[in-house]
Amino acid sequence: MSESRQSLTWAHWEMAAVLLLAWLVFISIPLSNGNIGISSDALNHHIYLGWSAEHPRFDKDFLAASYQAYQFPYLYWPVYKLAMSGVSGTWAGVVLATLHMVVVPPVWMIARTCIPGKHAFDALLRVLAVVLAFATSVVLMMFDGTSNDLLAAAPFVWAMALALEPLNNERASWLTVRRTVVLSGVLAGVSVACKLSNGPLTVLLPLLWFFSAVSFRVRVFHIVLGSVAAVIGFILIYGYWGWQLWSYFGNPIYPFYDSWFVPIRELMSWKS
Repeated sequence: MSESRQSLTWAHWEMAAVLLLAWLVFISIPLSNGNIGISSDALNHHIYLGWSAEHPRFDKDFLAASYQAYQFPYLYWPVYKLAMSGVSGTWAGVVLATLHMVVVPPVWMIARTCIPGKHAFDALLRVLAVVLAFATSVVLMMFDGTSNDLLAAAPFVWAMALALEPLNNERASWLTVRRTVVLSGVLAGVSVACKLSNGPLTVLLPLLWFFSAVSFRVRVFHIVLGSVAAVIGFILIYGYWGWQLWSYFGNPIYPFYDSWFVPIRELMSWKS
């Protein structure tokens, strides 16, 4: 077995161990509590948005959950479906905690890029880095409720991890620098679609794309490539929801910046 392939094999085993450890810790919280908490946000819009994701209610309700009723709703669907299915709070918490696992691999990838090495001490440092990333009250409280902030953050963390992959000399051969930029860009767009407040974070990603090459021309090309990929990713994920908001309110990101869309509505003779 070649040295590069052996390194990838060890990396896969290391990530599998980290995933198993994280899953056991995540699900231990709802299992030990015997339930998950219902916050004011859950009562206000978590269940409602999941309902709206499955059955659009623009023609039935107005401000049913205040202006939060018009957030991108699809990440709330699991909570709604679990509630409607009569699943116990304990097992609903286990399911939601398992969904949050999607954010663990990119955190480990970032740790691997920042802490390279094949020795046991290097692996231990990477594991500790992942532990520290989740060992805050803000993150841990996600496993005791219905919040989907980790799910909404996952695409951006993946985008950041992929943007750093060109610095990893042991990455898979198929994952070329250009592909990492494209994938990072697409996921950056997806992250903004999932939560518009991720936008100010994604504008920093071109700095990472810029350093993914040596020549200035290629660096600029990577910024353009990643930016175009981000727009495509945003449209693919947000497009259907944005079209519904446009159809009813003449603003694809309603209620934000509604005054900006007034001239567009007038120009297009828009009618709801």
